[in-house]
Amino acid sequence: MSRVIRVVVVDDEALVRSGFELILGASDDVRVVATAVGAEAVEAVRRERPDVLLLDIRMPDVDGLTVLRAVRALPEPPVVAMLTTFDTDEYVLTALRNGAAGFLLKDTEPEQLAQLVRTLAAGGVVLSPKASHAVLRGHPEADEGVARVGRLTERERQVLVLVAEGLSNGEVGARVHLSASTVKDHVSAILGKLRVGSRVQAALLAQRAGLLVDRGTQR
Repeated sequence: MSRVIRVVVVDDEALVRSGFELILGASDDVRVVATAVGAEAVEAVRRERPDVLLLDIRMPDVDGLTVLRAVRALPEPPVVAMLTTFDTDEYVLTALRNGAAGFLLKDTEPEQLAQLVRTLAAGGVVLSPKASHAVLRGHPEADEGVARVGRLTERERQVLVLVAEGLSNGEVGARVHLSASTVKDHVSAILGKLRVGSRVQAALLAQRAGLLVDRGTQR
């Protein structure tokens, strides 16, 4: 049996918490070990030590960015994906800069949720295409980044697309017949050329540049 992925869901709405718990609980390899509101979030993560934290970006008691910073400061933080109901949420880019591994809209199709959690647990990137386009639309940094994407080599663009799909270095290597260490070198070069600090930010630029057209939400 595969390892069970432990998930904590943090949201100020009880309906959202119970809905995510019900949907994810239908998968054999995903288990919601706790749900919480913002003020309880950090303690829930400390107690349960989840693999993945699904975190509401806007909450009335303690906002998601504050929780994200506190969780990222823990000795062994989980992978964090931000939840939002707004496809133009200005906080998303800030969350990504502060270490979030991706974000998705709360109305993401139920059948996609478990796979998105698996992608996060494996170290992949998860982006809501609709939200990504809206967040980056007209953003000066994004426009400059798109120009830099155009200056990548063909191999680097190929690797970038696979990274944006949520693949690990080993999985990318298997697709393009390279060693994981060589892929790691390519990823480092890509981040440097794009002037971004994470795979998530690179994936956002790949999407903005049109490299992920018709690929849907990352798998």
